[in-house]
Amino acid sequence: MISLNKIIQAKRTISGFVDKTPFAYSTRLSQMSGASVYLKKENLQRTGAYKIRGAYNKIANLSEEERNKGVVAASAGNHAQGVALSAREFGAKAIIVMPESTPLLKVAGTKALGAEVLLSGDNFDEAYEFAVSYAKENGMSFIHPFNDEFVMAGQGTVGLEMLDEIADLDMIIVPVGGGGLISGIASCVKQVNPDIKVIGVSAKGAPAMYNSFNAKKVINSKSVRTIADGIAVRDASEITLAHIVECVDEIVQVDDEEIANAILYLLENQKIVVEGAGAVGVACVMHGKAKIKKGSKVGIVLSGGNIDVQMLNIIIEKGLIKSSRKMIIQVTLIDKPGALLSLTDALKAANANIVKIDYDRFSTELEYGDASIIITLETKGKDHQEQVSKSLKGAGFEFRQIF
Repeated sequence: MISLNKIIQAKRTISGFVDKTPFAYSTRLSQMSGASVYLKKENLQRTGAYKIRGAYNKIANLSEEERNKGVVAASAGNHAQGVALSAREFGAKAIIVMPESTPLLKVAGTKALGAEVLLSGDNFDEAYEFAVSYAKENGMSFIHPFNDEFVMAGQGTVGLEMLDEIADLDMIIVPVGGGGLISGIASCVKQVNPDIKVIGVSAKGAPAMYNSFNAKKVINSKSVRTIADGIAVRDASEITLAHIVECVDEIVQVDDEEIANAILYLLENQKIVVEGAGAVGVACVMHGKAKIKKGSKVGIVLSGGNIDVQMLNIIIEKGLIKSSRKMIIQVTLIDKPGALLSLTDALKAANANIVKIDYDRFSTELEYGDASIIITLETKGKDHQEQVSKSLKGAGFEFRQIF
C-alpha cells in the first residue's frame, strides 16, 4: 500500500493550492439508508474533480530540471485539466494529448489553463501511446493518471481530509476506474484504522477492475460503454490492482440507469451537479449494492462534477418521463376550426400543463382532413397521468401515449 507518510507529505505539498472540499452530512441519503451518510464534494474542487491533487503532487516532486523540460499527459477529461493547471502553477510547459474526436469545448478548456493540446488517435488508448512516445522522444516527464505513487498519494489526501473531520467512519465508498483514487484512499484509511470498510464502485459497462479484483489478477475488457466516462477504463492496472487487492474490502457494480438515477437524485434533492463517475457511490447506496449497517457512519466520495450539458439534459428528460412527471401523447383530430381548442379544454380539465405541441396535417399516413397532434405535458405522477387519460377518453379523443 501507499505509505501513510507519503500521503501526509502530499497533503502538506498540495495545501494552499488544492481546495479542502466540504464533507457534509446528507439528511435524505441518511434517511434512505438508515446510516449517517456524508458526501465528500470533490465536484467543488478546483477544475471540478479530485484529479488535481495527484497531478500537483507529482509535478511538485519533479526536480527543477525535469519541470524545465516540461510534462506530458494523455487525457480528454479531468486529468488533463489537473495537469494543465498544476504545470502552470510551477511555470512548466504542459503538453496534453487528446483523441482526435475530443469535443472542441474540452480542447479549448484545457488550452485556457495554459497547456498545449495535441490531437492524436481515434480513442484514449491511441492518444496514450502517442503521449508516452512523445514524452520519451522529447525528454519530458509523463504524468500518468493513476500508475504513479506520487499521484496515488495525492489522491489519498481525500481520505485524510475525510478522517480529519469524522475520525470514526465505518465505511468509505469510492468510485473505481483506473484505481488511483481508491488506492490512495484505501491505503490511507487502512493504516489509520483497519476496521474501516472500503467499498469500490465501478460502472457495469467498464468491468475491468471489478473482474480483476474478483479474480485477483488483471483481466482487461474488450471495450467499454458507460455514461460514467471518468471511470471508463478498458484495461486494468497491475500496479493499482495490487493496492486494491490489499486494501479494498469489496468492489460492486452499478449500471448506467442506476448512475443516471443518482445524478438526477443529487441534482434535485442535494442541489449538487456531479458527473457519472462522481455519482456511482450514491447509486451504490440508492440501489442497495453495499451492505450498510443501520446506525453506521458512511462517507461517499463525489469524485467530480464535470458533466456534459447535453448528457445532463438527456438524464433529466429521461428521469422526468420515468417518474411520470412528463407525458407525451399523440392524438388524431379532424382538421377543422375549434378541434384543437376542444382538445386543450380536455387537458385543462385534468389540470395538465402543456409544454410543447407539434401539429402535423401533411403526413402521408393521415386520412384526408385529419391532423396529428403530438403534445408534451407536465404531469404530477402516475395518478395524474391516469386522470389525463380519463379526461381525454371522456371527451371522445382517441390517443396513443408515446411516453
